[in-house]
Amino acid sequence: MSNAASAAARYARVIRQDVRSMHAYAIQPSEGLVKLDAMENPFRLPEALQKELGERLGRVAINRYPTRCVGDVIAALSKYVDLPVGCKLMLGNGSDELISLLALACDIPGASILAPLPGFVMYEMSARLQGLKFVGVPLTATFELDAEAMLAAIETHRPALTYLAYPNNPTANLFDERAVERIVAAVGAQDGLVVFDEAYQPFSSRSWMAKVGTLPHVLVLRTLSKFGLAGVRLGYLAGPAALIDEVDKVRPPYNIGALNAEATLFALAHADEFARQAALLRGERARLQRELAAMPGVTAFPSEANMILVRVPGAAAVFQAMKARGVLVKNVEGLHPLLADCLRLTVGTAEENTLMISALRASLR
Repeated sequence: MSNAASAAARYARVIRQDVRSMHAYAIQPSEGLVKLDAMENPFRLPEALQKELGERLGRVAINRYPTRCVGDVIAALSKYVDLPVGCKLMLGNGSDELISLLALACDIPGASILAPLPGFVMYEMSARLQGLKFVGVPLTATFELDAEAMLAAIETHRPALTYLAYPNNPTANLFDERAVERIVAAVGAQDGLVVFDEAYQPFSSRSWMAKVGTLPHVLVLRTLSKFGLAGVRLGYLAGPAALIDEVDKVRPPYNIGALNAEATLFALAHADEFARQAALLRGERARLQRELAAMPGVTAFPSEANMILVRVPGAAAVFQAMKARGVLVKNVEGLHPLLADCLRLTVGTAEENTLMISALRASLR
């Protein structure tokens, strides 16, 4: 038996078949390109803050397990988000880990996870990796919630977890509030949990954080990646204290590194700088929307995030042509039939956005 055949036989014996049939989460190579594919904050820290952060990280006791510093982050974040009375936060290595931990905590026989589609791919991936059923409910053609279809799915499947990305990824819109409220009530009536994924909260006009605690089955999930700390990998889950205590039981000890915690504390101490950056990006988002609206053949959808979904003729060819011109965006048309001919554009700096618009315009000719 050849080495390759021997390895394949071994993998077949020890690795789950469904895992072997999956595709890994794809990350596009971006070296030498204007990187506008991953909804990152494009701004580096001012030089003075870089120096201050470096000195602060140099004092961290990296020889010790992170304990008190994690508690300090929870306290600082609780104050920053004005966490309602009776609620708690738990931390994750990015929101991705928290999505996985929620699936783990809710893995009871017959349990399922429900989410509208197209949506964030990790909801389905976390369900499948945990052996849970995933139920995807298509959005409407304009990327709104199909409230009746969602309610029917909730009645039929009685999901343990229902995810509502708010704003949604990759469509960037906020769902109709009346439809959302109906869904939240329906999930509560069948004793499930609703998770509002507010990854793009710095760019959004609405949030469910203030309502956490008034509804015993509602959680809010956030990440500091879009805040400006994508490299730090820190997410947090907010909810009623008793519910957070239950989910926290499946969290690995020391899942947040001391350097990550210290960088988060530093960022929260300088939240005004990150708020300034978010305001600049919201302004650039508005400029991009105006320029995109003036482009023949381009449909730009409403956005409450730091990305804009656009529909263009021949998206795959346009994507490649933009890449050849040095600008990397995300071709999302393969993620769901509703995204046919769609690209997702990250909002970057003023200079990056000008280059992106120029590349898009030239690629459409």
